[in-house]
Amino acid sequence: MVAINVSEEKRPSVTWLKKLTGATGPLVGLLALCVFLSLSTDAFLSLRNGLNILDQITVLGIMAVGMTFVILIGGIDLSVGSVLALSMMVMGWTANIAGLPLVAGIAVALVASAVSGLIVGFLVTLFRVPAFIATLAMMSAARGVANMITDGQQIVGFPDWFMMLAIDRHFGVLTATVFLMLAVVAVAWVFLHFRSEGRMLYAVGGNPEVARLAGINVQLVTIAVYVASAVLAGLAGIVLAARLDSVQPSSGFGYELDTIAAVVIGGTSLSGGSGGIGGTLIGVLIIGVLRNGLNLLNVSPFLQQVIIGIVIVLAVGAETIRRRRA
Repeated sequence: MVAINVSEEKRPSVTWLKKLTGATGPLVGLLALCVFLSLSTDAFLSLRNGLNILDQITVLGIMAVGMTFVILIGGIDLSVGSVLALSMMVMGWTANIAGLPLVAGIAVALVASAVSGLIVGFLVTLFRVPAFIATLAMMSAARGVANMITDGQQIVGFPDWFMMLAIDRHFGVLTATVFLMLAVVAVAWVFLHFRSEGRMLYAVGGNPEVARLAGINVQLVTIAVYVASAVLAGLAGIVLAARLDSVQPSSGFGYELDTIAAVVIGGTSLSGGSGGIGGTLIGVLIIGVLRNGLNLLNVSPFLQQVIIGIVIVLAVGAETIRRRRA
């Protein structure tokens, strides 16, 4: 007599889904949220609204990829919002005041972002400054430099092609900025799953000393991760500039909290060594869908912050319980 284990028969499909997204729990939560909002408002379940959600999460999505790398190694980056503003202002000043082509301004902005990440990486590795303090210092410094560039003034007026990156829908569906976000997510997913360098991030986050004994250059990996996070924050700033058709040093306030929230909601452990890009994308979508739905329901922006805070606590609590059971 052969006993049939139903859980075993279901396991292959569940394993495949978990391998693809890295977070089945958040995915179920996202689907439940979509069902609830679809029943609550007729305006939610439409192609136009879905495309609007994708447009709205481009900046957060790009930043969240870099934050995922940082949290995977057991770090934290509080400077991404300020680096975003710094990148925007450097690009605006280079293109509109210095008179260089906008493409050159974008390149200079990304270099400035990389330098800020490099400084943080050196502080964390060579000077043993805790990541929280190092990135907190960079958050203040980058914001100060962003304001100094134009004495706190915004810069407006960019070429039409730049603004159209966030407006023109290719094939009548997606803008170039959404394509860029999806490309960043896809490259990061492949990097973490199929490259030895990506697996190094999990090793460093799991146990830095064991990773070092295994031959991994932990310091180099850490520096590279903070540089990548800063560059992606700078890229997100360029995308935001295209959406706004302007740059201002006050941009990016609070973005670091939203970015960390998206990564944590997506199932990446704050202690490092566990998580992935698939879960982060789901976390970004949860925040985007939640905010969009709350706006459609005419919920106060102040109450929205409270609700998102509750969602973060519930997500972290559920993940903690799941890990204890595992």
